[in-house]
Order: sequence, then structure tokens, then C-alpha cells
Amino acid sequence: MTRVWYDACTGKHVRYGTAIAERLRQQGHEVTLTTRKHPDTLPLAEALNEKFITVGAYSPKSLLTRVEEGARRQLKFCKLFEKGTPRIAISHGSVDQCRVAFGLGIPVISTIDSPHADAVNRLTLPLSNYVIVSKAIPKEVLQIYVSEDKIISFEGVDEVAWVKVSKTRVHYDSDEPLIVVRQLEEKAVYTKKTIDMAILARKLTSLGKVVFLSRYQRKSVKNLIVPRGFIDSVSLVAHADLFVGVGGTITREAALQGTPAIIVDVFRNQYVNEFLARKGFPIFRVEPSKAMKVAKKTLGRKYDVKHLLAELENPVNIIADIVEKVANKAAK
Repeated sequence: MTRVWYDACTGKHVRYGTAIAERLRQQGHEVTLTTRKHPDTLPLAEALNEKFITVGAYSPKSLLTRVEEGARRQLKFCKLFEKGTPRIAISHGSVDQCRVAFGLGIPVISTIDSPHADAVNRLTLPLSNYVIVSKAIPKEVLQIYVSEDKIISFEGVDEVAWVKVSKTRVHYDSDEPLIVVRQLEEKAVYTKKTIDMAILARKLTSLGKVVFLSRYQRKSVKNLIVPRGFIDSVSLVAHADLFVGVGGTITREAALQGTPAIIVDVFRNQYVNEFLARKGFPIFRVEPSKAMKVAKKTLGRKYDVKHLLAELENPVNIIADIVEKVANKAAK
């Protein structure tokens, strides 16, 4: 048995970590799951019935608060593992985990799907022993951070890890077309160009009922449904007639379940989304001015993508194999 540590910084990481933990436990390993206070992490962990240890909080008010909170998390991790350190550390770009794991001599497995997140990549990939990445992302894009021999590519995307095994927990019935819009992550360090998705969401109300998934301030917006608490995005977009975002995780969760997903062009080099579009998944990238036109054209055109999803590789398989490899090596 090997003790494995997974640190989740966002809701996506909670889903990923849960999928990885389930597999590793089946193989007899012990998994410690940590996370931080964040609008999406703790409610999702509870919904998935998975126990995470809360260490620190997400504080994006300024660069200073980010550094301060990161330093606190690192110190708390050291305290957490005073009586025994894990043998392997896994995360989707947790700066705090990578720094502590490297300092403690723990092998690091990193997953990545955002080559544009330069700051995070600089602080995590050089400290990683294994970098698991979709074949959609050219290796040369990552080689400014990590050597090619540490990069392991797979024929799929991260979201396959939980969408393939997802069980719909909530059913959404609507007498009108259901449209889901996701707000841009404006506080991310890598966000240089912004767009007010609430304006587009209000325009989309002419086509149906619009659920607006805000990031932080979940205040009421006229004519929009703004969930105040946790909402299962995987189940929501599975039932939706259309999803509109800027190309993040929920975009792929929608497309992998056959819901047409419109990407409003904000970020460059969206390798992973373009990879899925080439495979035949319903992802459509548009300029902001053309979003409404494409929405009218694609609304309600659900796609049968089960055969396409079955062909994609699950990254959890690769991660589990690496854990076995590291565990066997340590046992010799």
C-alpha cells in the first residue's frame, strides 16, 4: 500500500481528485485529499460524498493576498505531514503542493490542460516528475517548462475522467429551451482579455430560459437564473439545450455529453477544445459579435456522442499506472 496525496484547488480538481482516489483505493492505496476554501470546492466535495481536508483558502484580492495565502497553505501542509509524508503527490497545477512535495522529496504527478496559464506552469511543471497531458497540446509548447521525457500524452481530455462515470444526480425540467452561460474567470492571473458574459446571457433570454453560473458574487440578475448555492454542472449541462462560455471545463463537460457548446473567443491556443471539435464533439468557437447567430443555429441540436466518448482515453488509467510504478520501485 502506498500513501498518495491529491490537492484540489478548484471544483474541477475536486472531481478529478475524486475519480483518481476511487481508482487508487480499488488498487489498495491510501489517499489523502486536501483542498482549500473556494466557492466550488467544499460544496462539490460534499455532493460527491468525498472527504477532503480543508487547508487554507482562495484569496484572489491581490497578488499579495495570493502569495500570503499560498505561504500559509504550505506551512499547514508541513504540519499535516509531520508524522509521516505521502509517497506520491498528484494535482492539477497546485503551486502549494508542488512546492512542498518537492521540498520533501516526494515525486510529483501533474496534470495540465491550460498552456496559457504561464504563472502556474512556471511554478509547477519544473518541479514535476510526470506531466500528464492531452495529445491535443503539442509537447513543444510545454518544453519551455519541463523536459520532453517527463511528458506523457494521452488520447483524450481530463474531463473524460469523470464524465465517463458520471451518474446524473439532478434532473432539470423546463418548458422552454434551457441555456447555460458560464462567467469568465476574471480573477485568474492568465486572464488578460475580458468580456461581460452577463450581457450576452441577457440577450440569450430571447431564445429560452438562461441559467447564469457566476464565479464569485452570486447576486440576482434581472431575467436570469443565478444559482445561489452549489449546482452540479455536469448534470445541468447534460440536460441543457445549449452551453455558452469561454472554453473552460464546463464547455467540455457539455460537449462530451452531446450538448452544443459555444466558445466565445477570448483565450488563444485552445488546443484541447479544438481537439474535441476535430473529433466531432459539438464545440463551436465564435467571435463575440457572432455568438447570438450561432446560438440560434445550434440551440437544441443534441448530439449522440457516446461512440466518440468511448474512443477517448481516460487519464486516470495513466495516473494509476504511474502510481503502481513508483510504489513498486519504492518497495524494492
